[in-house]
Amino acid sequence: MSTQKIPLDALQKIRQYIKSNVVLPESENHPCRLPKLEMGSSSFAVPEPDSLVGLGDLFRVGATLEEGVPMPNNQGRWFLSMIDPGAVFMKLPGLSLQPEFRLVTYLYRLGEEGCGKLWAVPEHLSCTAQLEQALPEIHQAEQPPHPQGALDNWMASVQGDRTPASFLIASLLRREFNELGALGKAAVWSKHQLISAVPQQLQWQWRNEPIKDLSPKVKVLPDGRAVVEFFTCRLTPSIALFQHLDQYKADQYIAQSIDRPIAVGERRKAAPTAQ
Repeated sequence: MSTQKIPLDALQKIRQYIKSNVVLPESENHPCRLPKLEMGSSSFAVPEPDSLVGLGDLFRVGATLEEGVPMPNNQGRWFLSMIDPGAVFMKLPGLSLQPEFRLVTYLYRLGEEGCGKLWAVPEHLSCTAQLEQALPEIHQAEQPPHPQGALDNWMASVQGDRTPASFLIASLLRREFNELGALGKAAVWSKHQLISAVPQQLQWQWRNEPIKDLSPKVKVLPDGRAVVEFFTCRLTPSIALFQHLDQYKADQYIAQSIDRPIAVGERRKAAPTAQ
């Protein structure tokens, strides 16, 4: 049984890769209510799509919420996102998506606030019409759509080579994807910066004995279980250091997790001036 440390810069590159490959189009991230397209009118300009996702949105432009079309909106109604989160696995080292599953995302927007919900759905149940059937009649942020056949935990659709690095990557992937589509108060993880040492700009008040080694690390046990530990600094008030602990079973990438603050940052007091 040994503990393997993972370089912080490698972990930061993995996180950046995940974030850059799962970007919501602006029409979904900050949707606005578009006017109905009137026949013969030249006053309505349809924006040119900048991607295949944007092209898909054009087919929903011109419909209204009252007509029951699940188009992107900021009126507090869940809608189906056109992005494919599973594309991130194309170059993600150590992990892959089981071929019989597809990752799908539902989004909720109310003004400037928003959240998302990711599901792993069997491929044969993942056509747009079937996924839109899960959209509820009564829309609440706390009650996201639940498509037919979806796994209770989307991480059950993830498989990997069981290397130490794969577990740490899985820990990052889960946190990034669980916050996919989060805006405003719902965006929590995005405010955390990965660290391997205590930032020196602030003075820290530790809840318990200070932790000296903040490097990301993974311990793989003889029975195949794994324990991941890494640290972050929350950049918004109150600024704090967090310890993240994930424990994986021997046959899956579903983790039992603990995310806890271990120190609170305060501005350093200025040295007293000589009289």
